[in-house]
Amino acid sequence: MIGQLYIVTAPSGAGKTTLVRSLLEKDSAIRLSVSHTTRVPRAGERDGVDYHFVGVQDFLDKVGNDGFLEWAEVHGNYYGSSASAIEAALQAGQDVLLEIDWQGAQQVRRSFPAAIGVFILPPSVDELRRRLCERATDSAETIARRVAAAREEMRHVGEFDYVIINDDLSRALRDLLTVVHASRLRYAVQRQRQSALFATML
Repeated sequence: MIGQLYIVTAPSGAGKTTLVRSLLEKDSAIRLSVSHTTRVPRAGERDGVDYHFVGVQDFLDKVGNDGFLEWAEVHGNYYGSSASAIEAALQAGQDVLLEIDWQGAQQVRRSFPAAIGVFILPPSVDELRRRLCERATDSAETIARRVAAAREEMRHVGEFDYVIINDDLSRALRDLLTVVHASRLRYAVQRQRQSALFATML
C-alpha cells in the first residue's frame, strides 16, 4: 500500500500552522514531515520533533547527493525535506503532509506530480494585516514586507488542487479534513489500498 503526499501552503498569517496541527490531532493516519534546518533551535524546540537540526556542511552535502525532495535558503538559513524519509513513509503506506511554501511545492511536484496541494487563504488582505499586527512581534515595516510577500505568494494559488479560505478556524479545519478524507476515496487510491476486495469483485 502506498501512502498519499499532501502539500499545505499559505502566506504568513493565514493560519496554516494552527490548521495543520489541528488536522494531525484529528487524523492519526497522516504524519507531518519533519524538515531539516541549519538554524539554531529556539527555546522549547526538540531535535527530530520540531526540526532535524544539522550543520551547514551536512546540509549542503545532502543537497549534493539529492537528499532533499525540496529545499531553500530563507533568511540565511537552509531548510529541506528529506527525500528518503518521505519515500520510506509513503512506501510503508503512511500518508505524509508537507507544510512548505509555493516554491517548495513546485519542487515536490517534479518528483510527485500526484501530490495533493492545498492552499490556505485569509479572508482578505486587511484581515491578514490585522492578524500580523495582533501578534505584536514585528515592526510596522516588517508587517508591510510580510503583507507584500503574502500578495506575491497568493498569486500562485492557481497551482494548487484545493483552496481553503480561513475566515473561521472550525470551518476551515472541517474543509481540510474533508479534502484529506475525500482524496482517500478516489478510485485509484481505493483500488490500490483495497486490492484484495477489488480482486473478488472485478
